[in-house]
Amino acid sequence: MSRFRLLFAALSTVLALSAKAGGLPALDILTEDDPPLTFSQNGKPAGLVVEVVQEIQRRVGSHDPITVMPWARGYRLAQTQENTALFNTNRIAERERLFKWVGPVTTTLGSFFVRRDSKLKLVSLDDARKLGQILVVRDWYLQLMLSAQGFSNLNAIVTPNQMVSMLMHGRADVIASENTTMPTQLRQLGYQPADVRKAYTFIHTSGYIAFSPKTSDAVVRTWQQALDEMKRDGSFAAIYRRWLPGEPVPGLTGEK
Repeated sequence: MSRFRLLFAALSTVLALSAKAGGLPALDILTEDDPPLTFSQNGKPAGLVVEVVQEIQRRVGSHDPITVMPWARGYRLAQTQENTALFNTNRIAERERLFKWVGPVTTTLGSFFVRRDSKLKLVSLDDARKLGQILVVRDWYLQLMLSAQGFSNLNAIVTPNQMVSMLMHGRADVIASENTTMPTQLRQLGYQPADVRKAYTFIHTSGYIAFSPKTSDAVVRTWQQALDEMKRDGSFAAIYRRWLPGEPVPGLTGEK
């Protein structure tokens, strides 16, 4: 091993030990109500990505609380505050320079959904652009991506459950959502996943823990190292499969 590699390995070890000793700054750790990935249960944060983040915290020696809040508010705070983390944040081109990234922690298909009895057929994004309106959660990656694709018929809704409820009560014909969360949201509202169908899938992306630009690179690097350790030792896959059985488990950064 070269002297440079030895020095780099030693520096990485020092950083990791410093984190576990409490050497990293306190963080504001934010998430939203988006089950089963993230939500509040009996006043405490819960969900797949919450458990992943909590295990990362355990490994790096972080005791900062996780706060559940509306996505749009957390999204703004994570862009402006120092030492702030927001998850689950889907990484798309429109967001790339807004955050520093740790992940991936989820893999997601973004689709247009309609009620099961809907006669609507979509075979392209052009078909969707011609619709009267499409509901989407405010400041979700789906809104940003579709807006960048020239959609002017988006109606931004505050929470995912509100959006799904509007679809099922006939107040909207089409919503933009994702495979990882729709089944749980439907069950919470008293419906079954079979009560809706995918009309068109338009994006495959990955979710990350997004850190504010003013967060130090040492924090980001230490969290990424802890997540990578979880993936290598199998603990990440165990959490993922318990919450989303049958869904593909994200690998290490750069892996297919």
